Amino acid sequence: MHWEANIKKHRGESRIVVYFEKNAKLITRIKQFDGARWSQQLKAWHLPDNEANRHHFNLITISKEPSEEGKKALHFFKQWLQSRRYSINTIKTYSEALHSFLIFFSDKPIHEISNIDVIYYNNQYILKKELSASYQNQIVNAIKLYFKTQQNIKLDLEKIHRPKREKLLPNVLSKEDVKKIIFAHSNPKHTMMLSLIYSCGLRRSELLNLKPADIDSKRYIIIIRQSKGKKDRIAPLSEKIISMLREYYRLSKPTTWLFEGQKKGAQYSEKSLQSVLKQAVEKCRIKKPVTLHWLRHSYATHLLESGTDLRYIQELLGHNSSRTTEIYTHVSTKSLQNIKSPFDDL
Repeated sequence: MHWEANIKKHRGESRIVVYFEKNAKLITRIKQFDGARWSQQLKAWHLPDNEANRHHFNLITISKEPSEEGKKALHFFKQWLQSRRYSINTIKTYSEALHSFLIFFSDKPIHEISNIDVIYYNNQYILKKELSASYQNQIVNAIKLYFKTQQNIKLDLEKIHRPKREKLLPNVLSKEDVKKIIFAHSNPKHTMMLSLIYSCGLRRSELLNLKPADIDSKRYIIIIRQSKGKKDRIAPLSEKIISMLREYYRLSKPTTWLFEGQKKGAQYSEKSLQSVLKQAVEKCRIKKPVTLHWLRHSYATHLLESGTDLRYIQELLGHNSSRTTEIYTHVSTKSLQNIKSPFDDL
């Protein structure tokens, strides 16, 4: 039973707000706390903010916000990230991660924070709240980057460990399922968006940031500008995709963005694109929790299975390291299908 507790101001009073999915046992337990009340506004139970309740919900060391020193540190950290031209998403991720860390140590001067404190934070906050290893990794990235730009003698950056990386395989769809999903819609724009993601291995943001000029129909390529890591790259376009794009141009006449919302010149939204995929999956009656990134994974795996060299796939996907691309070798079934099971000889 997972819960999450935070300290918040509610109707002018400091309260411990506890969030959890509706569960009869947890409701019975929380009612046993003195002063426990349900808030329709917060959609959560809340309790008096006192030492006993803070200790019970592992909030004993957690403040409501960073110290004044912490706020200034966050401000200058954001400015540093902006001056280095980090992406908006990276700035948001790193600053929020550091914000969480500095809240935890709001009663401690920053220059006194040591490696032991980082381990304590991981155990008393990350693990106790059952937060993911990827979130913990973001915290480590933020801490290392922040303290690397500060003169902090108590923190040994080389000794800050990362969580053990989970070895998860990418989710891959069969070509038959990809075809069903792409052509589930009667709306040409929806079909075109899903087709481009799969046919070029695009990330969601890469598709939405495309402009009409990024399609070079004479050279049969698409230019993906300033994608992850602020890199430009190109991907080949098939004759079938070029033909679909020409028909899409004729019908939609895009101006500023290749895919625009209902208002002319306005960029198509991430939420709407996710909805397009969700509706397609439902129409196909596919029970898997398909995401847009599954189409990118499927593109890479299908290329590998058709004999494309891993180095080319790395370039097409825009991966910095070949190790990132190599994960697709673990889900490719081409070689596995040639292995004869000993069961067949029984």
